[in-house]
Amino acid sequence: MSTAQTKPVVLVTAADLAPQALALLDDFEIVFAGRQPTEDEIVALCETHKPAAIIVRYGKVNARIMDAAVGLQVISKHGSGIDVIDQEAAAQRGIAVRAAVGANAAAVAEHAWAQILACAKAVPSLDQRMRAGHWDKSTHKSVELDGRTLGLIGLGAIGKRVAAIGLAFGMRVLAYDPFAKSAPDEVTLVDLDTLYASSDVISLHCPLTDSNRRMVNRAAFARFKRRAILVNTARGGLIDEAALIDALADGTLRCAALDSFDVEPMIVPHPFRDIANLILSPHIGGVSDAAYVNMGTRAASNVIAVLDARAQATH
Repeated sequence: MSTAQTKPVVLVTAADLAPQALALLDDFEIVFAGRQPTEDEIVALCETHKPAAIIVRYGKVNARIMDAAVGLQVISKHGSGIDVIDQEAAAQRGIAVRAAVGANAAAVAEHAWAQILACAKAVPSLDQRMRAGHWDKSTHKSVELDGRTLGLIGLGAIGKRVAAIGLAFGMRVLAYDPFAKSAPDEVTLVDLDTLYASSDVISLHCPLTDSNRRMVNRAAFARFKRRAILVNTARGGLIDEAALIDALADGTLRCAALDSFDVEPMIVPHPFRDIANLILSPHIGGVSDAAYVNMGTRAASNVIAVLDARAQATH
């Protein structure tokens, strides 16, 4: 294509994209929506630039945005979770939806383990106590993971990595995944009740759907092994946050760590901020130096693949 004006537009719902991804998109005009753009800002950009593709990093893409983007052909997620895209609305409009599946699997699995270890070894609270002048050597006991049971809800690319690390720690690993036809060696597929009742550590690695929203609720906590650790690097909507607060207060849970929340950014003030046995991070599990490149290049490749296929289909 000879001039920038003739290039199809890719709208990125962020302020940046990895240079390697931009290199793949050299035949496109790239429009950045800015840091954490609002729905109105994205709509306005769609009306102005009429993108052929949207790469979703921050925010949601709903029917209103799709209708504002006349000629939109593909919505490509900069990551694996496509619950932020109204997939039904996209299907009705003939817009393809793609995810960068597995592109951030290593990063999320590592962060899940950072959270598990922070809970088991009380890393944040010991650090705070030390800085306040305390020396808790005679009173503190951490949780030893060797010989304990790790329960995984979801056994995709991330869950399998978390399982492998659990096995390396000498843990027994259970998994619940209704879509898994098989499990890696030494990982046992079980039903959800068995996983809840048996696990010392439970880690969530499943997508958020209408059927599993708030699956970890009061009824679920009642089936948990007492004093378990709960970690969520998946989606905030999987956990009933009010029930979680009670489970942390009454001793059902020893500790929990969250990287995702019902409402993001997390509302301030929020009761989570005052809970000592709750560790928080701002949905950055999948954000690493390598994952930034992997997700960007995968998202860009998905855009190119869909547009090329549709172009060939019209000839």
